[in-house]
Amino acid sequence: MRTRLRSTSTTQSDDADLSAPEDLDPTPGFATRAIRTGHLRTPEGEHSEPIFATSSFVFASAAEAAARFSGEAEGNIYSRFTNPTVRAFEQRLASLEGADCCVATASGMGAILATCMGLLKTGDRILSSRSLFGSTTMLFNKYLTRFGIQTSYVPLSDLDAWEAAIDADTRLLFCETPSNPLTEMVDLRQLAEIAHRHACLLVVDNCFCTPALQRPLELGADIVIHSATKYLDGQGRCVGGAVVGDAKLVGEEVFGVLRTAGPTMSSFNAWVFLKGLETLELRMLAHSQGAAQLADWLTVQPAVERVYYPGRSDHPQHALVGQQQRSGGGILAFEVRGGQAGAWQVVDSTRMISITANLGDTKTTITHPATTTHGRLSPEERASAGIADGLLRVAVGLEDVGDIQKDLARGLSGL
Repeated sequence: MRTRLRSTSTTQSDDADLSAPEDLDPTPGFATRAIRTGHLRTPEGEHSEPIFATSSFVFASAAEAAARFSGEAEGNIYSRFTNPTVRAFEQRLASLEGADCCVATASGMGAILATCMGLLKTGDRILSSRSLFGSTTMLFNKYLTRFGIQTSYVPLSDLDAWEAAIDADTRLLFCETPSNPLTEMVDLRQLAEIAHRHACLLVVDNCFCTPALQRPLELGADIVIHSATKYLDGQGRCVGGAVVGDAKLVGEEVFGVLRTAGPTMSSFNAWVFLKGLETLELRMLAHSQGAAQLADWLTVQPAVERVYYPGRSDHPQHALVGQQQRSGGGILAFEVRGGQAGAWQVVDSTRMISITANLGDTKTTITHPATTTHGRLSPEERASAGIADGLLRVAVGLEDVGDIQKDLARGLSGL
């Protein structure tokens, strides 16, 4: 493939010609965009994307420097907010999500914080789904309240509750779908209609699915949040995040926070994520296949009281998988007998599965949400979010599923 793909626009670009040859397919497939978008070869003619490990950039003249700093001319200025490797990752992820723009950040939580700082002000209110990653809840409840931004919560899948809870101060609706860790889902098309009917923005955390399985912007969402640390990397190597959306909200407002406050993604991390995107579709389909097999196996284990997996017909929102997700994804949760003691026995009996709160890795991971990812929440908050003491979350990796089953069976058999 000798031709160069047209790059998705971002807030900053270099001076190279981004136009595509006339004979290039204007709508290349997902896998092609995941491999080719965003790389503008340097005069060195490299085949793999380079890492621009530099803090600053040299200008040809004082006039060029002034023009770039003022925004009159596009180009690299300083790696806190303009770096070619980071830009390549941004362009590639924006293309996969079908967005105008992407802003990369130092972490997934940095992406959420930058979004809130860029789009909200004192007196605004967030309406959020109740089932959230624990750190997101802490950000909303403990830190944003210090700046006069309040958050209310509703059950994720209850659309009537969403609409009833919106008031004149509500500016932003925030959700994870599927949720962490119970894999609850919401109809994004209907939720987007509710948000826009009340002049609110819909922000969707797409960490569990990635654009390989779900594209919220196509379903009406305004902004998509990613923890690139998870599936976008795929091998648990780096920490990063991203905000994806249009050129105004993301390209100006969120980018302005990044430029000024500096929750910046490093060029090395961006390069890792850029390469991770090349295999994203293959990995997500394999993760989903393994998770579906493991979920079926868990349902027939005597010590397992309940399994949460969207790909199974007994999941409350299973019908949405066919409507807005390509598959059930690679995450599942299950409750075991014996509460915390029973859950810890299963965790401590594993020999292969990694005991870590991270997910989206080629290596299967297991965690006890009540004492890790959601451990900073009060018992009442955990109960409200459905985080039982006997709940375990497994992010199914790419090992043989039979080996994952054997590892879990060691602890389950003793309950």
